[in-house]
Amino acid sequence: MKASDVKKGNVVEHDGTVYQVRDIERSSPSARGGNVTFRFTLYSIPGGRKFDLSLRADDELREMDLVRRAANFSYMDDGAFVFMDAEDYTQYLLSPELVGDNAGYIVEGIEGYYVQVIDEAPVGLQVPSSVILTVVDTAPEMKGSSATKRNKPAKLNTGIEVQVPEYISNDEKVWVNTLTGEFAGRA
Repeated sequence: MKASDVKKGNVVEHDGTVYQVRDIERSSPSARGGNVTFRFTLYSIPGGRKFDLSLRADDELREMDLVRRAANFSYMDDGAFVFMDAEDYTQYLLSPELVGDNAGYIVEGIEGYYVQVIDEAPVGLQVPSSVILTVVDTAPEMKGSSATKRNKPAKLNTGIEVQVPEYISNDEKVWVNTLTGEFAGRA
């Protein structure tokens, strides 16, 4: 595929690494006969490392076929996360490196996980925008201090820590925004 045909969101291969296109900047030279150049902001799959690439309009990039498969978390296997495809029950084994910071948002019984697959191999995980987690350890509410809204740290059942309002106690279920990592309300 020519560089001029690439759109935002496309998945391409460059120097043996797979990237997703996040931004495209087109620059036309003012002199006649100059070549149009495209500046791509790419993020690697997996890993999410940023990479800037400049190409002329007729340079070639190989388009990759990235498939998003709806999947449910099944269990842990020697530190790896096992997801089962919601349609054909294929099992995907995702390493902790592949899952990255999303590991704290993986719990059983929640829909909205998507395993990103290229050539039948899992390369990434997309988590729902918010998940329900259980508070396992937080300080008790201080009586008489309700005049001001204060937050306190709370450890959740997946091991992550978020700031929650003072009125939240142990064993309560809370919504957590997976994009910001912040408390989003009681569940």
